[in-house]
Amino acid sequence: MSVVFPSLDAACESTVAALEHDPFYRTISEQFAHQGARRRAALAEYFDYSIRQGSRLGRVVHPDEAHVGVAVWLLPQSPAVAERERLQKHTFLLRVLGEQGWIAYDRMVDYMGVRARTIVGGDAWYLSIVAVAPQAQRRNLGIRLLTPTLAEADAADAVCYLETFSSRSMKFNQRLGFVTREAFDEPTAQARYTLMVRPSRNARSPWRST
Repeated sequence: MSVVFPSLDAACESTVAALEHDPFYRTISEQFAHQGARRRAALAEYFDYSIRQGSRLGRVVHPDEAHVGVAVWLLPQSPAVAERERLQKHTFLLRVLGEQGWIAYDRMVDYMGVRARTIVGGDAWYLSIVAVAPQAQRRNLGIRLLTPTLAEADAADAVCYLETFSSRSMKFNQRLGFVTREAFDEPTAQARYTLMVRPSRNARSPWRST
């Protein structure tokens, strides 16, 4: 059954359909594991919040058909802005995902953040979300969603990185210049994820996928 999400970003329904089984999103919505519609609605709100946050703090790219996909980037912020955003998101997550979801989110983000900081600097651009509706995949929409911001990052000589729990997405990311730096077993989701880095334009490194 399709769930309609009024007043949310047009891409939220497609993003839920594309990502709801990802270990990260499955874990933060575990409180609603046996309530399919409620779980999808909570994830839609989560993605809507993330898109709005990306609009404030980074870049958000939709395709021409805005409802079929989205890419959300977060760019470096001052410590004061980062702390303000953290507290606001804490309040939001408690309301939408419940205490169980917020605790799971906090544990995973802390675990992943500590490891990311050993690999990329604080000035790296972070690809937070990229999603294309299942029925619209294999149309190169993912590449079209990411190309504008990657070009902007190259112009700024910025490093980009992402974290993915999907081995299937790794070849796609490699086509765009990302290389695997490390893979970790995340204990809260009990799943393995890969951290991939795209070196800055003027500092292309000899890193090779592991």
